[in-house]
Amino acid sequence: MPITPTREVLAAQRLDNVRYAIRDLASVADEVKRQGHEVLYLNVGDPNIFDFKTPPHLIEAVYEAMRDGKNGYGPSSGLPEALEAIRGEAARKGISTVQDAFVTSGASEAVDICLTALINPGEHILTPRPDYPLYSAVLGKLGMAVTPYDLNEDDSWQPDLIDIQHKINSRTRAIVLINPNNPTGAVCSQRMLEQLAELARRNNLVIFADEIYDKLILDETEQEHISIAAIAPDVPVVTFGGLSKNYLAPGWRIGWGVVSGDTVAVKPYVEGIHRLLRARLCANHPAQYAIKPALDGPQDHLVEVRNNLRARRDLTVKWCNSTPRLSCVSPRGAFYAFPRIDITEGDDVFVKELCRAKHVLVVHGSGFGQKAGTRHFRIVFLPDEPTLTKAYQSIGEFIQTRYP
Repeated sequence: MPITPTREVLAAQRLDNVRYAIRDLASVADEVKRQGHEVLYLNVGDPNIFDFKTPPHLIEAVYEAMRDGKNGYGPSSGLPEALEAIRGEAARKGISTVQDAFVTSGASEAVDICLTALINPGEHILTPRPDYPLYSAVLGKLGMAVTPYDLNEDDSWQPDLIDIQHKINSRTRAIVLINPNNPTGAVCSQRMLEQLAELARRNNLVIFADEIYDKLILDETEQEHISIAAIAPDVPVVTFGGLSKNYLAPGWRIGWGVVSGDTVAVKPYVEGIHRLLRARLCANHPAQYAIKPALDGPQDHLVEVRNNLRARRDLTVKWCNSTPRLSCVSPRGAFYAFPRIDITEGDDVFVKELCRAKHVLVVHGSGFGQKAGTRHFRIVFLPDEPTLTKAYQSIGEFIQTRYP
C-alpha cells in the first residue's frame, strides 16, 4: 500500500504568545558548552545552584513523611496542618480577612489556577512591565492579550499609578502586583500599596499579590515586608507564597495561595479555584509536610541568607553604577538587579553575544517587558562575591570591547 505522507501537527496558535525568556536562552548556553566552555549562569533564581542550602529540619520533615508512607495522593487543597500553618502565617502578616488557603505545585501553579478561574474571553488583567514572564505565559496559554502597566524606573521601579488608571476599563478584572519585584528587586512603599488598594476598591478589581520573596527584604532599616492584603482587608486579594525562595527549596514545587476580602464577594471565585484544584488531584504530598515546620519553626537561616544577599547586592550595584554604559536602581528585596544599558542594538543581542564571548548568561530586559527605547538585562546575584566579581569583570570587558 502507498504510504500517505504524515500531516504536520501544528501547535495551537494561542501558544505563539507564550515565551519564557529565563529558560529560552538555554540553547545559547548549550551551544557554548558544546564548544568546551563552562557557563556561569546568572539567569535562573535557584539558590541551591550556589551556596544556599535547604534548612535541615525541612528535609527531615519530608524524609519522615516519605518513610512513614505519606507517598500517595493528598487532599486537593492541601494538608490540613499545612493549611493551618499558612493561615497562621497570613495572620502574622496582618491579613485579617482570610477566606481560603490552598497548596499548589509551586506558586506558579497557584498563579495559573487563579488567573484561569477568574478571566473570561474579552477581559484582561493588568500586569507590571517589567514583569515575571509567567504571567504573560499563562495569559498567552489562555488566549488572552497582555495588558501591561509600567513600573517607573525613575521612582525606584514603583508602579506608575497614572499609567494604571489609564489602562483600567470595564473589561479589567484584576491587577498583578509582584512585591518584592522580579526582575527589578523593587519593594512597594506602604503609601503605594494604599493607593493601589484604593484603585482596586474603586474599580472592583481583584489583586494578585505575588509575595514569594517576602522574607528577603535587603534594606537593613526595613526588615518587615508589608502585604497589600493587610492594608486592604475588604478588597479581594490572592496572596501567593511558597517554599522556593524564602526556604531555599525550589525543586520541591510547593507554593500556596491565600484568598482574602469580603466573604460574600469572593465565595463564587473560591469555588471556581477549588474546581480546578480538584481536577489536578493534588500538589506534592510528602513535600507538604515541610510547610508547617518552615512557617512555624526556626527562621535562623534567613539571617545568613539576607546578610549574604545584601553584600552581593551592594557589590552588584556598585559595579553597575561605576561601569560605562550601565546604571542600576538598587534592589531592596529578592536577589535580582535590573541594570539599564546604553546601547543601540537590542538587549537580546547583547545577552546572546555576551554568553558566546564571555560565557556569562544573563537575561535580556525585553524578555520581561520594558518601556520602548530602553534596554536592560537581569542579573541573579546569588553566587558568592568572588564569582560575581569575576563575572562582572567579564561583562565589563565585553561592554568595553563591543561598545567602545
